[in-house]
Parts: sequence; C-alpha cells; structure tokens
Amino acid sequence: MLLKDRREAGRKLAELLDAYRGEDIIVYALPRGGVVLGAEIAKVLKAPLDLIIPRKIGHPMNPEYAICAVTEFGPPVCNEEEVERVDRSWLREEITRARAEIQRRREKYLGTKIQRPPERKTCIIVDDGIATGLTVTAAIDGLKTLKPKKVIVAIPVIPSGVAQKLKTKVDELISLSVEECFLGSVSAYYEEFSQVDDLEVIELLRSVGDSRNEGNG
Repeated sequence: MLLKDRREAGRKLAELLDAYRGEDIIVYALPRGGVVLGAEIAKVLKAPLDLIIPRKIGHPMNPEYAICAVTEFGPPVCNEEEVERVDRSWLREEITRARAEIQRRREKYLGTKIQRPPERKTCIIVDDGIATGLTVTAAIDGLKTLKPKKVIVAIPVIPSGVAQKLKTKVDELISLSVEECFLGSVSAYYEEFSQVDDLEVIELLRSVGDSRNEGNG
C-alpha cells in the first residue's frame, strides 16, 4: 500500500468510519502528523477534533530509543525490561518534565480551550501510522481512565503484531493496511510525508472548529 499523503489517508479512513456517523463522537488526533488525518475525519463525521499529546521518554544512554510514553492523563506506558535498568528517580523526573512539555504544547495548539470530556462518548484516536505502538498505547490507556463509551483506533498502516496487541485494548481497530512485513518506518507508506509544523496544527484545529460553526449557523 502506498498513500499519496496524509490527507488522502484521512479521507480513506473517514470512509471506513462512516458507521459511527451520528454517534456522540470526539476525534482525538496525535500531533503533529495525526492532526492532518484527524481534521479530514472530523469534517466528514461532523465531529469535534481534540488532541491527545503523547511524549516519549528516551533511554538515558540513548535518547532516540524510547522506553516509556506518557500523555496528559493516565499512567505511563513503559518497556518494563528497560525500566528495570534505569534509575527510578531519573525516570520520575523525566515523566514530570514530559507532562510539563505536553501542557505547554496543548496551550500552544489550543490556547485556553478546555479539553472536551470524553466520558460516555465514542472516542476515535487517529495517527498517521504506527510502528512500535508505544505512544498510541499510552493514548489509549490515558483516555480509558476518563470513562469513554467506546475507544476506536483509526490508523492507515500498522504492523500485524502491534495490531493484535491493540485489538485487545480497544473496541475496534480500523486500518487501511495491517502489514505482516512492516517496512520499518511509517514514511515508507507515503509518497509525500513532509514534517507538519506547529502552525499547520493550529490552522487545522481552527478549520475544523470553523466548519462546525458554519454547519450550525
């Protein structure tokens, strides 16, 4: 499977999510890339778009190697074998630092807008692809602490092993492609996969809000 870009991926996922149209839905995108898909889905389903902002915590000897992921709420999700080998006080400090950065980014993207309560709602978590599943697992676990009615993960591409694990944690996993032989990176499944900057995230969030206001007018 080769997708043209994130917008095409979002439109294709929106078609697969049509059964949820009319339910009390919130679309939760993972910034930055997931917001492009989330905006397409939210517009089609006429649903609000919000964010779940995960942060990875890298190993102290190799920051590029993630050993944990955290979100605004819920417990961190960690590679337990790796966590056993690091200093616990260092890890606590890193989790605190990560959550402070999450809060800073939420304020940058959404200003003072209050996060929509997911309780008793159908919540759709969206990203532009999954490789290891660490960040989306943190997003799922965090969201479930807030008692949603359903948790759906919508993703263009995912390794089959990760898909099997996530299916045990959510009400439904919707994917364009479950890959038996994952190509090693999400970008390999897109013709165009340029970095999404903060300004584009802010504009996408605003565009979904504007389209919903026009529809209500």
